[in-house]
Amino acid sequence: MKSLQTEQAKQMLVLQARMNATVNPDWLTAGYPFLRAVVVEVSEALDHFGWKWWKKELPDIEQAGVELIDILHFMLSHELVRARGDVELAAVRVANSSDPSVKIIIFDGTLHSLDRSDPRRLLELLAGLAVCRRNEFSVLEACFQALNMSWDTVLVQYISKNVLNIFRQDNGYKSGSYVKQWNGREDNVHLVEIVSSMDVNNKSFSVDLYKALGARYVAVLKAG
Repeated sequence: MKSLQTEQAKQMLVLQARMNATVNPDWLTAGYPFLRAVVVEVSEALDHFGWKWWKKELPDIEQAGVELIDILHFMLSHELVRARGDVELAAVRVANSSDPSVKIIIFDGTLHSLDRSDPRRLLELLAGLAVCRRNEFSVLEACFQALNMSWDTVLVQYISKNVLNIFRQDNGYKSGSYVKQWNGREDNVHLVEIVSSMDVNNKSFSVDLYKALGARYVAVLKAG
């Protein structure tokens, strides 16, 4: 896995700032607990991996990856607040924290292994750090590696989820009128399906994806 490049980080941070402003123009000073959101998203990712020893569970790696992208959204938001909205500064900090060769991290005076073969423990570590208000991209990067996700892959998935988040806001997510379950499946699942049938290298990818989401959403509402 190659390190995250500054321009890749900047591209995501610009989109993140735009998305956050859609929710609240004053989001930078609103005091939102972005790292608390990381903890909640980690629990959702663990559910997709499966962790309950008392029942049979089949891991859904694809959806676990979607949750990692959600975690990335909140971690980027935290960095933007820390940089007081300075995208350039945040991009440099995020890119500099990228090092796929990192094997251990010190947390609470203890050395913790970033064992890529054990994504559940990596997620637990990420949550523990977030609870203590530590925003550790090296641990999230290790989680991506555990799922064989390169930063190029992450960037495409990040843009896709960013489009879905804006689509949600445009269709009543904040007011509560948005329908998240489409024909019995969460919109995240439909997002993965739609993206898999598109050319992600097309310059109009994000626009085309927004239109495709709209067409499927309308069809669901009509059928509903």
